[in-house]
Amino acid sequence: TFHQVKIVSQALWCVFAAHAVTFEVTDGNSTCIKAELSASFSISYNTANGTSVVWFALPSSAAVGSSSSCGGGDVPPELVVSFGAGHALALVFTSDRWLYRVANISLQYNLSDTTTFPRSSSSRIVSVMTNASEISARLNSTYRCLSSMSVSLSTEVNVTFSDVRMEAYMNGANLSTNESVCSADQTVTTAAPTLSPRTTVAPSPIPLPAPERGNYTITDGNGTACLLALMGLQLNITHHSKSLNKTVSKVMNLQPNRTTASGSCGVPRATLMLSEDLTNLTFTFTLNLTTQKFFLSAVNVSAFWPDMTDWFVEGNGSLNFLQCSVGRSYMCSAEQMLAVVPTFSINTFRLQLQPFNVTANRFAAAEECRVDQENMLIPIIVGAALAGLVLIVLIAYLIGRKRTHAGYQTI
Repeated sequence: TFHQVKIVSQALWCVFAAHAVTFEVTDGNSTCIKAELSASFSISYNTANGTSVVWFALPSSAAVGSSSSCGGGDVPPELVVSFGAGHALALVFTSDRWLYRVANISLQYNLSDTTTFPRSSSSRIVSVMTNASEISARLNSTYRCLSSMSVSLSTEVNVTFSDVRMEAYMNGANLSTNESVCSADQTVTTAAPTLSPRTTVAPSPIPLPAPERGNYTITDGNGTACLLALMGLQLNITHHSKSLNKTVSKVMNLQPNRTTASGSCGVPRATLMLSEDLTNLTFTFTLNLTTQKFFLSAVNVSAFWPDMTDWFVEGNGSLNFLQCSVGRSYMCSAEQMLAVVPTFSINTFRLQLQPFNVTANRFAAAEECRVDQENMLIPIIVGAALAGLVLIVLIAYLIGRKRTHAGYQTI
């Protein structure tokens, strides 16, 4: 028991003793990878008397290794951190249209380093690697994870990262102020209620309030607005829960103050891309040149929310939502549900958009959705019915009064 306590204490000391070190990979005067991170290692190795476990932190003297590269062609960018007597930690990056991620993490350690591996029965250099990494972020954003994150490279080797801020595929020399926050940093815990021994609490979903209305504008090369969108967005995703080991449905409101907008304008297609942390949405609008109407033709989503086992990636390119005449804006104040695929839908709130023919940076006259038209029609119908009823009562009253007067004779 004493030995186990000592091991745990030493491991914890190693994690907290690690300090963030900064690394930068450049190609000429351009920076492609920048990382600030703390790392600690747990390695089991053989000795003449059996097996020993060593814990150590990445030292502040660690430096960018000569095999680091910004990549190019089929070669991915790679950060290699060299430290100690022949040890190296390597992170290889890949990217797609929206995200970059750490595709694999590897560690090379030198068992002949007797300071780090005392009484080692081997003097060989060992290399271990894993492709199982949850490190990913939006392009042009900084991956941030202050929480500790352990990665198993083999049955003998574990590495724990913390205080991580890094970016790959950079456009400048400094880390982006736009951050993609890891799921561990986003987790919020609440104190459990005090219960009597016989009290049980059934889980109940907490409905989300209506989302805030975001104002998103895409401009052309001259800085003139060419796509306008005002809307609140609520995302519904069905995915496999890592903790519950079953399929669950989750709802998230897109927060305008944390969302960045980008896109492109053109005929017959315009796109609006919205990104908030590890959630990315792309809306594609198409203009039918024959009917002179535009519509939402495609939606794509990629998301990595807390408790997801992997990235959720879905899309549908054969939609026909939000149809409107060109030269006008589409408006729908009522809540609408856009069913993209069976596992993903979007609820829109107080929506107004115009992806084509924007003039003077303002919305054109609006065409209202059918729901709004019906909502306006109902009070009109009710009002007309009440007016008709009042008229019928008034006519009946006048007829009755006339008959009453006709029943009397003048004396």
